[in-house]
Amino acid sequence: MEVSIIASDLLLYCNVTAESRCKLISWLIPVHRYLRLSFECCSLSVNIMDRFLASTPVASDCFQLLGVTALLLACKQVEVFSPRISQLLSLCCDAFSREQLCNLECLILLRLNFRLAAPTIAFFLDFYANHSLAGRHMGGDGVSNVSHRLPGDKDEEVKRRKRGSRLALRVCELTLADYAFNKYTPSLTARCALALANQLLRTSQGLEDPTVIGLCLQTMDRIVLSSKYCM
Repeated sequence: MEVSIIASDLLLYCNVTAESRCKLISWLIPVHRYLRLSFECCSLSVNIMDRFLASTPVASDCFQLLGVTALLLACKQVEVFSPRISQLLSLCCDAFSREQLCNLECLILLRLNFRLAAPTIAFFLDFYANHSLAGRHMGGDGVSNVSHRLPGDKDEEVKRRKRGSRLALRVCELTLADYAFNKYTPSLTARCALALANQLLRTSQGLEDPTVIGLCLQTMDRIVLSSKYCM
């Protein structure tokens, strides 16, 4: 199922460029934070948008409308509450009408055959992060070794896990916007993002410097490639 929903060649069949896709997703990421939506919702919205683009040509002037419509559908799928349509349209400076958004919403559902759920990078990132922590708490014989740790060691372990997860999430956000990573499965990208986050933390690097961001994407690409060939 994970392989079947990857739209790695979607830009071959639509009027959208990799640069415009990057700009839209780079806009959607702070929007989902502003609306206090989960990263799962953001990842699913990108997935919905990519699958729709793979089957339906979209004019460049309607690309932003596609982004907020995909975000609305993702909200209805994974969130408890969805933002109001008027709120989403206001984020687009009211360039589109409610009718346009609702019509596009119906079209997306028809094109995707109402299959909105998909394995996303957010799901696998959460899974691998929790699995990694559980592995550290288990001994080689499968017996928990948490009781043998000092309280300070346990707290430090939790802090390291949280820092690694936050940094890996930022790396995953970069890969969402970069069309070059569409050829990799979400599970592989999430696993490599965690590995890269651990490397950055060991070298005391962050993602604030634009130079580090560029090196991060290059390193991430190499990690994904090496992991893919080793599978």
